[in-house]
Amino acid sequence: MEFFPPNTNFDFVGKQKYALAISGFLILITIISLIMHHGPRYGVDFSGGLLIQVKFSQTVTADEIKEKLKSINLQDSVVQEFGERGQHEFLIRSREENINLENIQQLVLKSLSQGFGEKNVELRRVETVGPKAGKDLRKMGMLAVISSWILMLIYVAFRFEFSFGVGGIIALAHDVIVVLGAFSLTHREIDLTIIAAFLTIIGYSINDTIVIFDRVRENRRKRPNEPLPQLINRSINETLSRTILTVTTVLIGVIALFVFGGGVIHDFAFAMLIGVITGTWSSLYIASPFVLFWDRYTKKRGRRLIRK
Repeated sequence: MEFFPPNTNFDFVGKQKYALAISGFLILITIISLIMHHGPRYGVDFSGGLLIQVKFSQTVTADEIKEKLKSINLQDSVVQEFGERGQHEFLIRSREENINLENIQQLVLKSLSQGFGEKNVELRRVETVGPKAGKDLRKMGMLAVISSWILMLIYVAFRFEFSFGVGGIIALAHDVIVVLGAFSLTHREIDLTIIAAFLTIIGYSINDTIVIFDRVRENRRKRPNEPLPQLINRSINETLSRTILTVTTVLIGVIALFVFGGGVIHDFAFAMLIGVITGTWSSLYIASPFVLFWDRYTKKRGRRLIRK
């Protein structure tokens, strides 16, 4: 399916300065937000503590829930409405270290049942993670993302050229940073599910980038004398229909998850939604322009060495 005619010639390379300015602005906003919020907001998986999902059959408020949790020393927990309004469903988060985690499910159910009635309370999910386990999971999550970058660099550099590999990794780092900034700005938590989203975004983005790189290599063989800026522009335009088709079909599924997937998968879908968009953006305006920058830099450096 062709969305654009074969002679399409959008000047992507010519707009790279504006695109880099937009990406730089987004990264700057991310850095400012992370500084203001003292880093990412980690979920129970990474920070340790207690997470309880509870549903009521009557209208209750967060303050009322906190009041009932005083008997088990959870009155300082963060209580927020979960899912759609009117469902009377809440998430209770606590990072208290002095909690008896073995019997916490029974204690919470007993405390809320005494306050609201046993038939009006339903515990849907209880997750507990110790502080040390949370720290270990956080390290492993970061290691998984960094390892994926390194392996992608090796693969792309081996299949194409070293500059292509570095360009692809810079694009992947850009994608993760922008998604991280979106989570920081919207006060969403980073947990194991979001790490899975990061890895999925990395896979999607590098696949989109490799399609363009493959066309660049193919066109370089066909037109060895064509300047690299025109070659890159030609390659991006020739794969543009494929890029639009891919991102559209993926977004349809992601938007469906975001709207209808429910609260448990909502943050994962949000990460994918931002990641698919920024992954396509970085393939067009980050990875390929870096190859052009590297080519100009090496030629300029080569001329300096000859003069010396």
